[in-house]
Amino acid sequence: MGGQKSVVVMGALNVSPESFHAGSVYRDRGTLVDAALEMVEAGASIIDVGARSTAPYLETEISDEEECRRLSAAVEAIVGKVAVPVSADTTRPEPARAALESGARILNDVHGLRDREVARLAAEHDVGLILMAFPDSDGRGAQPPVVRVRILLAACLDRARAAGVADERVVLDPGIGFFRDEAVAWDVHDVDVLARLRELRDVGRPLCVGVSRKSFVGAITDRPATADRLAGSLAATAAAVLNGAALIRTHDVRDTVDAVRVAERIARVARDG
Repeated sequence: MGGQKSVVVMGALNVSPESFHAGSVYRDRGTLVDAALEMVEAGASIIDVGARSTAPYLETEISDEEECRRLSAAVEAIVGKVAVPVSADTTRPEPARAALESGARILNDVHGLRDREVARLAAEHDVGLILMAFPDSDGRGAQPPVVRVRILLAACLDRARAAGVADERVVLDPGIGFFRDEAVAWDVHDVDVLARLRELRDVGRPLCVGVSRKSFVGAITDRPATADRLAGSLAATAAAVLNGAALIRTHDVRDTVDAVRVAERIARVARDG
């Protein structure tokens, strides 16, 4: 993962009714597959499927069994229908195992491999990993946001290495939208990290950034409804690309691909002259 020169766009699909953005939820197999195919046609290089919402401000708990059922069915429906890898967005070992056995080739773990069994499964199946800087109580308020995120990302990479996962299989995610209980307001935190994204690149792995429809966009634009946050999301996406993001996760592939291509063209000229 992360070997391509162009910024990669990953389409996000959910089969979890609890998800924060209702427009990303697909309740039946046919519409899910159609949405995945449309995303690939629009330029998605990865399809990321989630069966349990990870939004930190919502009541989203479901059983392992329910997440396994939802996730394995969704992955199985998409794999073989699309010509790109399918990623499973999960933090728990049994759903991860079910997704891998159904054909997923990437695990997107917002807990950053804190569960050793998820790490073991990733190494055993030789799959790619997207590991997020999930907040904990250590260092809360003690460091600037980007410094704290950098420490958490380095710990993610250390856990992957300890499990025997090669560095080239790991992409790191700064966790935009997840730092809700910090010394600074969450929207201030997210903007600070995006503005200083380049300071995270020395951790040594490509960065995946997910800003699509998120709360900080709503706070800045005064758009409480996720359906009204596309323009703000595209602006934040362009900023992320200009600041060095290698992978963009989005609910809106077609519009995001356009924003990414323009931003990376500008970034290339700024870099190369």
